[in-house]
Amino acid sequence: MKKNPNKQLQINPNWAQLQQKLKSHGPKPPATETPATVLGKRKERTDAELDDSLSHVNPLTPVNDDCSVTDEVAMDCEMVGVSQGNKSALGRVTLVNRWGNVIYDEFVRPLEHVVDFRTQISGIRPRDLRKAKDFRIVQKRVAELIKGRILVGHALRNDLKALLLSHPKEDLRDTLEYEPFMRGKGSRRALRHLAAEFLDVQIQNGEHCPVEDARAAMVLYQKNKKAWEKRVKDQIKLKQKQKKRKPKKKRKEGDDLKTDLAETAS
Repeated sequence: MKKNPNKQLQINPNWAQLQQKLKSHGPKPPATETPATVLGKRKERTDAELDDSLSHVNPLTPVNDDCSVTDEVAMDCEMVGVSQGNKSALGRVTLVNRWGNVIYDEFVRPLEHVVDFRTQISGIRPRDLRKAKDFRIVQKRVAELIKGRILVGHALRNDLKALLLSHPKEDLRDTLEYEPFMRGKGSRRALRHLAAEFLDVQIQNGEHCPVEDARAAMVLYQKNKKAWEKRVKDQIKLKQKQKKRKPKKKRKEGDDLKTDLAETAS
């Protein structure tokens, strides 16, 4: 028996309706905005990540690798105990340039016998001083590096005293003595407190790092340089004016008595 060829071409009505429906709607074109949306989100994430990374950049990180000696240098010293332990002596000295790059960093062999390394604060250990440089050599080199330059630091009077050096007062930029950094009437503040408030960075948590401390002092100075230098110039002008003024001669009581006696005798 032969099969009817027309029977093979018959299509189920339901299937035919489905095909017709698909044709009428047609295939959905791909969303043209999808790639842009995806890229946009990716870009937004990148910017956010960049902003987040920038917000966590340590302000004490040098901005370049230039280790040249600049017109402004910052210094920090760490001390050890000599004599009975209550006398301080230089154990390490560090100098950085205006960008925070180290230009000099040496452990120092004190002139007197060390009885207290003060490691918890100074970070200095006995092994550090075994091959340390002689005090006189370090003193001479530091004197050469700071001569004629603006010297920045915190409590520079103590550092210079330990080095047995002096420096012109008008060339000192001491974050301990800068009035805008003080609280109340001449209330001086620790460097770690200044770094936390003005630089939003934590330092001196445990052993002190003279490189970090010198950098902190330098960044504090650079951020306030314009106002700081103006204050220094104003102070110098004021002192010059005071010197030019001729002080009035004060008459002593003895001189008054001599004058009275002379007038009486005449």
